[in-house]
Amino acid sequence: MIIGVPKEIKNQEYRVGLTPNQTQSLVMQGHQVNVESKAGVGIGVSDEDYQASGAKIMSASEVFKHADLVVKVKEPQANEIAMLRPGQILFTYLHLAPDVDQTNLLITSGVTAIAYETVKNSQGTLPLLAPMSEVAGRLSIQAGAHHLEKIQGGSGCLLSGIPGVKATQVLILGAGIVGTNALQIAMGMGASVTIVDKNIHRLRELDQLYGNRIQTLFADDGTLSKLYKEADLVIGAVLIPGGSAPKLLRHEHLKLMRKGSVIVDVAIDQGGCFETSHATCHDAPTYEVDGIVHYCVANMPGAVPITSTYGLTNATFPYIEMLANNGFQKAVQVSAALREGVSVYEHYLTCSAVSNSQKRPYKEIGTFL
Repeated sequence: MIIGVPKEIKNQEYRVGLTPNQTQSLVMQGHQVNVESKAGVGIGVSDEDYQASGAKIMSASEVFKHADLVVKVKEPQANEIAMLRPGQILFTYLHLAPDVDQTNLLITSGVTAIAYETVKNSQGTLPLLAPMSEVAGRLSIQAGAHHLEKIQGGSGCLLSGIPGVKATQVLILGAGIVGTNALQIAMGMGASVTIVDKNIHRLRELDQLYGNRIQTLFADDGTLSKLYKEADLVIGAVLIPGGSAPKLLRHEHLKLMRKGSVIVDVAIDQGGCFETSHATCHDAPTYEVDGIVHYCVANMPGAVPITSTYGLTNATFPYIEMLANNGFQKAVQVSAALREGVSVYEHYLTCSAVSNSQKRPYKEIGTFL
């Protein structure tokens, strides 16, 4: 199979879909790997490094033209989708739920699009979303602490406080992978942390793990309204796999919060879990609404591309191998996890979560197989 690895073109995105070591492994298995020139420069990998691993270096148009399988990191931009063709496989993050335009373009293209974020294993977890959720969760506290600084528009609180001065109040919405990683960093930086969720079993696990060093609460409207009044930093870490995130912090809640408080919406790729959220980029990561600083960068892990690339590709590579060695039909028949990730096939939407979010019809992938 011919595997194509284009350079990411989304603003401030430096990750890459395959490393040289993985390229070498695919070449040794008899596949051809075409890499766009400068694709790895953001993680310190040169064209020569890829060539030494057996890859061919070429332009973006050539990568898309020749590839049977296109391996990316972020959702394809419109000019990239224009280079896709029927029967080609696209394997990347898609985040289609809030993005009707991308969905329409992919359906029209005839490409087979598999979304990293909806690949689900037999344990019911999302193995290709997990590493980036870990990165984003940890970064959310780092970003929040920075933007609490007065010069960044924040209230001027130090996360840990100091002796005789109270620690900053951090509220984390959601106790999944993002929330748990945010919790670890916030605790490590000395903040006073409350984490909320509707999953009592998960809250019990965290309570047993951290005891009275954190506060765990059930997430209902009344509780959230009280917590917003006290919070200096709110982390939105709620996930509905493949679907749009629920709006847990509404516009009217901002008036309950102290001026200069910071909210970080890690769910922005899925439409955001704050009503006043809209996607930003690393160039201009924040904006203010009613005196509250919003941080809504849609590709947070792109800020640390070395960690993110190796963490992501460690998880994606077994599935890339599966597709390369078996082809699409056999691979999705053998792997239920990979089958869960198929979002677009034969000009049809095949993801129920996206269908629900966009209120449009879909077909189960199984009907094609």
